[in-house]
Amino acid sequence: MTAVSDVTAKRFGVVWLQAGACGGCTMAFLDHGRRGVFAELESFGIDLLWHPSLSEATGDEVLAILEDIAEGRVALDALVVEGTILTAPNGTGRFQLLAGTGTSLLDWIRRLAPKARHVVAVGSCAAYGGLPVASPDPGEGVGLQFSGGDRGGALGAAHRGAAGLPVVNVAGCAPHPGWIVETLIALATGDLRSTDLDVLGRPKFFADHLAHHGCSRNEFYEFKASAETASDRGCLMEHLGCKATQAVGDCNQRTWNGSGSCTDAGYACIACTSPEFERARGFLQTPKVAGIPVGLPLDMPKAWFMALAALSKSATPKRVRLNAVKDHVVVPPGRIRRAGTEGGEG
Repeated sequence: MTAVSDVTAKRFGVVWLQAGACGGCTMAFLDHGRRGVFAELESFGIDLLWHPSLSEATGDEVLAILEDIAEGRVALDALVVEGTILTAPNGTGRFQLLAGTGTSLLDWIRRLAPKARHVVAVGSCAAYGGLPVASPDPGEGVGLQFSGGDRGGALGAAHRGAAGLPVVNVAGCAPHPGWIVETLIALATGDLRSTDLDVLGRPKFFADHLAHHGCSRNEFYEFKASAETASDRGCLMEHLGCKATQAVGDCNQRTWNGSGSCTDAGYACIACTSPEFERARGFLQTPKVAGIPVGLPLDMPKAWFMALAALSKSATPKRVRLNAVKDHVVVPPGRIRRAGTEGGEG
């Protein structure tokens, strides 16, 4: 790792643009860490040259910053884009203009990206298109370097930042605050290489994990003891559409904002780090064919899963089976069932 003192000797300048965005990625960014995101960035010499929600500069001041970067008068280390890049109508991008310029966000991104050492897509919208490209997609949205799971996007498949990396996709809807900040830190310290990205441009430090890893419902998953309604404590995969066994992310290993995750809160994983998650069948309801879930865990053949599920269900402790369909623990661990009494084995 590069020493912090070496990093701060040269500041790392970031411009953050919001395209077709709801602002959720910025909200996630602000929730980072006990010290706060600004203290964290400062300690690694990272400067927000401009952010539309967080910077004081407005109007002509902003345009001057962007023009200086576009003309090469100010160095840009990272161009960060949040939100879907809208290309409508007919590829012009004029559905979304940067106020006061008469120029589309699409054109500004294409003008600034070649000047940046790195380009970062924050959120699945900027990475792959995200929610705004769900049918009927009037904005003709794309990601920076992908359109869904296909390479291309607003900058094209061949784009590389001046430092040699493709677009870095900090996917998620919204991404974990740590993913955003740690990616910027890794870029600022020179510790993110092309080999540190997966085939969809996501940093492997979170993309080499599954949302399933560390889930508090894993005992229920192991025994295929399934929740039947949203408030139940059981596994959400069989009936309620959970895709945590198929979705990349260390969401359940590093909790959000100090505690909790989607599945902890009883909300099924929707695989929001994946391209085209917005088009997937089965939001909060598991699609099935002949009673078998369509989406199976990654790397597991269907026959193996069916055999394992049958064996697991036959061995399910009564405690687990009863708790799975309740919104609280009705039988705690360690209670041994006695003849003529209610309860379950531990």
